[in-house]
Amino acid sequence: MAYEVTLIPGDGIGPEITEAACRVIDASGVDIDWQKAEAGAEVMAHFGTPLPDHVLESIRRTRVALKGPITTPVGSGFRSVNVSLRKTLDLYVNLRPAVSMPGVKSRYEDIDLVIVRENTEDLYAGVEHTVGKDAAESIKIITRSASERVARFAFEYARREGRRKVTAVHKANILKLSDGLFLEAVGDVAKDYEDIEFEDRIVDNMCMQLVQKPELYDVMVLPNLYGDIVSDLCAGLVGGLGVAPGANIGDDMAVFEPVHGSAPKYAGKNQADPTATILSAVLMLKHLGEEEAAERVTAAVRKVVAAGERVTYDLGGSAGTSEMADAIIEEMGQGQPK
Repeated sequence: MAYEVTLIPGDGIGPEITEAACRVIDASGVDIDWQKAEAGAEVMAHFGTPLPDHVLESIRRTRVALKGPITTPVGSGFRSVNVSLRKTLDLYVNLRPAVSMPGVKSRYEDIDLVIVRENTEDLYAGVEHTVGKDAAESIKIITRSASERVARFAFEYARREGRRKVTAVHKANILKLSDGLFLEAVGDVAKDYEDIEFEDRIVDNMCMQLVQKPELYDVMVLPNLYGDIVSDLCAGLVGGLGVAPGANIGDDMAVFEPVHGSAPKYAGKNQADPTATILSAVLMLKHLGEEEAAERVTAAVRKVVAAGERVTYDLGGSAGTSEMADAIIEEMGQGQPK
């Protein structure tokens, strides 16, 4: 069976690492028909937007996309393409696993955490305005419906993956209405999952506990802003954003992408670590129901990284992006890479 998948290479290091990921996935034996669609700063001049309609149309048709990082200007310029994709396509879950990997430098071992981040509202709704010349206001939007559906995803994920506990993370002690509503909604959903332990933590305490005793936690469900921050903290526990995969999932569509940025100063140098993009593609394989291929790719990545030889500089090696992909392909037993 062939799957049509929209491929958004992105900019900066995006084209190199997505090419590496596509080669690895192709070598896994899963038949993917990659439908390339360009987005980001480089298409602005031609289309007048970093997210042309044809990109959205492609994702709506294929229902699955693999995306490289896209540069977002700081303080000015166009709004984040990532945020626009999530809101436009109603990709209301940002799924970010953080799993320790032998060969990746970290002060921690045996980390196995999953962040389930609400992806469409909170301060990321972008409702803000200035008040005179010297003040600005941003509106934090939390709704029961959005909170309930991301919570249900978290519990369903925990049950499906054999996880033991879901922790709701919030600041309801201070933000009694908005975060209070989030906590109440997640608690209501938890009642339908008596087989899964449920608890809640205040976000600042959660950050401290993740550093001190991460083994106590499993799946965490958070509003948008806290999810963004805590997921980077969890990535730090396992060695950084270079090994942190991500997925944006809705009821009908999903976009898989690495967590890290576009690193434009490294563009075209064949130095960027493709691990996070390859592991994001693994999440895509699981989403497509290709569990066996996903496991083989994961095992090959872990073996190559643990060996520490044919890996990129950030992992202690001297291989380039494409050479690391070659090593992973060979580890899967596919012979010489195409």
